[in-house]
This record gives sequence, structure tokens and C-alpha cells, in this order.
Amino acid sequence: MLHVTLRQLSVFDAVSRHLSYSRAAATLHLTQPAVSMQIKQLEESVGVPLFEQLGKKIYLTEAGKEFGQYCSNILQQLAEAEAMLDDFKGMSGKLSISVASTASYITPHLLAVFCQRHPETKVSLSVTNRENVLHRLTHNETDMVIMGRPPDGLDLDATPFMENRLAIIAPIDHPLAHEQDIPLSRLAEETFLVREQGSGTRITTERFFAERGIRLTTGTEMSTNEAIKQAVQAGMGLGILSLNTVSLELETRRLTVLDVQNFPIVRHWYVVHRKGKRLSTAGQAFKDFLLEDVKL
Repeated sequence: MLHVTLRQLSVFDAVSRHLSYSRAAATLHLTQPAVSMQIKQLEESVGVPLFEQLGKKIYLTEAGKEFGQYCSNILQQLAEAEAMLDDFKGMSGKLSISVASTASYITPHLLAVFCQRHPETKVSLSVTNRENVLHRLTHNETDMVIMGRPPDGLDLDATPFMENRLAIIAPIDHPLAHEQDIPLSRLAEETFLVREQGSGTRITTERFFAERGIRLTTGTEMSTNEAIKQAVQAGMGLGILSLNTVSLELETRRLTVLDVQNFPIVRHWYVVHRKGKRLSTAGQAFKDFLLEDVKL
């Protein structure tokens, strides 16, 4: 064990989470042979196999599962130590933020204001879907995230800081574009373009209509807001998106918002981090900025 390196522990942690050498290599920006070599050297150092391969899949051995808990604790403590040292550096430390794709429409503006006030802080921004955001958060791969309300049951500190309104968007020449107070039941006649399963927008939309006994007809499932906006403009159906994502299209009259009963759906953006996580000075400053300077 005296010859185990931090690099080997980081590689082991990545492989144990992904159960894939190739995905771990991509995450760590290493080649697959380099990852395999690190694992081989680690197993030689500890004296027991940590993974076993059955067919094309790899699995943790019992020793690997136990070792993984210690490895996670070591890496967590190192991250906290780094945050502590950043405190001594003041605001010159690094800040890692992950955002759900819809939140990417508001985050750059927020960061621009924050970085103007704290130019010495280096910020890393990762944009991905809700599932990956939660993965990065629970595996301590990011300092904090900006997203819609996270699911219950996770050991997270989540605080709302800004409204997020969901509206029904349509092409400018849609038959309903000039109607007012459209009943929800009328929407059953329309086709809706939806985000992928697991998307926060889709979860909220499906829950909203299910609670009112309305079954929507869904068309093409799309993985980005941009794809939905383009498809709505092309007349493929209606969409339900955050107003934060369509400000440009509304301003240039490429899309319109339908006046539907009970809309917009009012949600919130949350700043989220692991409960009990020690935030760096930069991290705490950014959280305070969101909660104190950004209006709900």
C-alpha cells in the first residue's frame, strides 16, 4: 500500500463509478491503455484483484467494493483540504459549476457579473443534462450545480434563488396564437415535442397535466431545448419550455407564447451542493451572490 498514488486512486474511483475503462478514460482525459495500466499497478500494490471481467463487462470484486469506500473518503478529504487551502488564498481559488442544459441560458450572465466583481476567481462551467448533473454532484465531481428542484432522497443542500417559468410555445402563425385564456382541455388536440426522459422540464410537465387528468399527445422526443425550438418553428408541434430559453425567439417573433389557463408553470432555479460540503471562499461567495443579489 505504500506505493499507491493519488493518480491510481483517482483512476480507480472513475473506473468503479463507470464500470468501463473507456468511459473512465474519457472522464479523466487519459487513454484507455493508461487507465488499464494504472489499475494493474494498483492491484499489484494492494495484492488483491479489485475488478473482474466477465465477457465484455467489468465488475468490482468484494475487495474492490470495500476498497472503493475508503477511496471515496480519501478523495473527499483531499477535496476538502483543497477547499481549505483555497480559503487561505482568498478569492484566487477555482470554482467548478455544473448546470442542467436549460440553466445554461441564465448561468453565463450570472457568472459574468460575479467574475466582474471577483476577476481573480477561475471558474469552470460544465453544461449537461439533469441525470449527469446529479451524477457529478453526488460523486463530488463539481463544487455546486444550478438546476431545477433536485429529487428528494439525496443528501443535498438545495436553495431556490430565481423564478423559472415554463410556458407553451408555438409558431407565430399557429391557429391558437391569437386566442386568449385557452382551456387546458383544448391542448389534448395538439402534438407536443418533449425533452428526453429524466429532464426536469419533462418531469414537471407530465406531473402538471397528470394531476389535471389531461393526457398529452407527444411527438418527437428531443435531447436539447434548441432542437425543440427549431422543430416548433418548423410546425412539428408545440413545446413547453422555460421562458429563459426563448427570449431571443420571442423578441424576433420567430415563436410566440400561448395564453393558456394555469400557465406559465412557476418553478425555481436552485443552487445545490452536497450537504455538509465545505465550500471554498469562492464557492461561498458565488452562493451568497445568487441568494442575495439575484431576485426570486
